Amino acid sequence: MSIQAKKKKRIIRRKHHIKNTISVSSDRLRLTVFKSLTHIYAQVIDDAAGNTVASASTLDKEVIALFKADMTRTDKSKLVGEIIGKRALAADVKKIAFDRNGNVYHGRVKALADAARKAGLEF
Repeated sequence: MSIQAKKKKRIIRRKHHIKNTISVSSDRLRLTVFKSLTHIYAQVIDDAAGNTVASASTLDKEVIALFKADMTRTDKSKLVGEIIGKRALAADVKKIAFDRNGNVYHGRVKALADAARKAGLEF
């Protein structure tokens, strides 16, 4: 088995474990994070209704307008965390369950989560 296949297998195992342990209810929605090599995406999802309440990514026009030339990917993740926090609060969502989607909780994922907490989300 190649190294990439082993990594993918570990990510899928973590993803299923995280999804099974998150307690999602009608008063606590799920903040899920997807990251690629260059971009990061965050969504607040209502699993009971099956719809997305708020979303933000590094591809949003509002976020791109706030970018500076010397920003790192981690800095951009912090910015996305702040935006998703503001949008979730505007949609009257305060409590969430954080779904890191199989990613290890450090670096860009941690920066996004900390910025969302700082914006006022509770998880």
